[in-house]
Parts: sequence; structure tokens; C-alpha cells
Amino acid sequence: MYERFGKRMWDLLFAVLGLLACTPLFVLLAVWIKLDSEGGVFFHQFRVGKDKALFKMYKFRTMRVDTPKDVPTHELNNARSYITRSGRFMRKTSMDELPQLWNILLGNMSFVGPRPALWNQEDLIALRDLYGANAVLPGLSGWAQVNGRDELSLQKKALRDGEYAQNISFLLDGKCMALTFVKVFNREGIAEGKEGRHYTAKRMEEAR
Repeated sequence: MYERFGKRMWDLLFAVLGLLACTPLFVLLAVWIKLDSEGGVFFHQFRVGKDKALFKMYKFRTMRVDTPKDVPTHELNNARSYITRSGRFMRKTSMDELPQLWNILLGNMSFVGPRPALWNQEDLIALRDLYGANAVLPGLSGWAQVNGRDELSLQKKALRDGEYAQNISFLLDGKCMALTFVKVFNREGIAEGKEGRHYTAKRMEEAR
């Protein structure tokens, strides 16, 4: 019942409230982005949605306009060199994701679900098929996000997404959102580019 009706009701309610509450912040960020670097305020990419339908996902632009197109950030060499000054702040605080409230309002996304894969991330898409994670709406945050984020391998990420897809509930969504705020506040699980992933993996190995 919750998955079919309640989840969408909460998504609509909080997407509207979030867009209204964040309007002043949107204006401030838009001005900063325009003053900081050449290019538009918003950035969009085609991402994989429920049942692998493609949709246009929106973010605040955090990278220079000469950044290679449709390449996941964790696959970029020297990714930090492409990130703008305003972008560094927004990515650390996850404010670049706020325009996805519009995607939630449109019904392309939910507040909680697997993070939407790029249309060309065939390896991740295939793994999510294996675990049933492509059968649900992607999310602004998700079970994989709060259990490792960039520190997870693609297989572990897809496994966590599959666990969520098989156990959707009001309590699990609430837990994911609460943990999201904690992870964002502590800036956990963020690794920019290949170098960042290698550093994070080394740090985790040393901590064992």
C-alpha cells in the first residue's frame, strides 16, 4: 500500500514544500554559479529511471563547460580540475542535487531510491537488473548512498539498491532520509574522480 500510494503522496508533498522553501537559496546559488564560471546555471543528463526508461535529470552546474560529456565523475582523470569553486562547495554539501526536487515533482524520481545511473553505465544497469533495482523509481538519496556512496564497488552498490527495492517501507525511507542528513553533514563517502576513489580505498584498507 505504501509503495503504491503513500510514497508518491509524501514525495509530492515534500517536493512542493522543498521547492518553496529553497527558492531564496536557488537564487543565491544561481548568482554564484554565473559569477564563478562560464556556462549555464543548470546541468542536465539523461539518466535511467524506473523500468530503465530514460529521463532528463537536473542539477546545479558544478563543473566547467569543457568537462567530458556523459562520463561518471568517478571515471574522470583529475576530476577536481574540472570542478568550479562554487561547485566544490555544492558537491560537499550536496546542494547541487536540489533541482532534482523538480524531477520528484514530475514523477521521474522519488526522495528515496537507487541513485539514477547514466544512460551509458551499462555495467551498473546490468547489475541492478540482476538485483531487481531497476524496477523502482530512482531517488534523491538511497540505501546505497547511506551505506558507502562512492566508496562502494558497483556490485555492492547494486546489491544495496536491490535490498531497498525488495524492502520498501515508510520506516526504511525515513531511516534513509535521516542517515542522508547525517552523511551530508559529516561529508562522508565522497570521492571525486579516479584519484579520489583510489585514495578512499587505500584509507579504508589501512583502517582495517
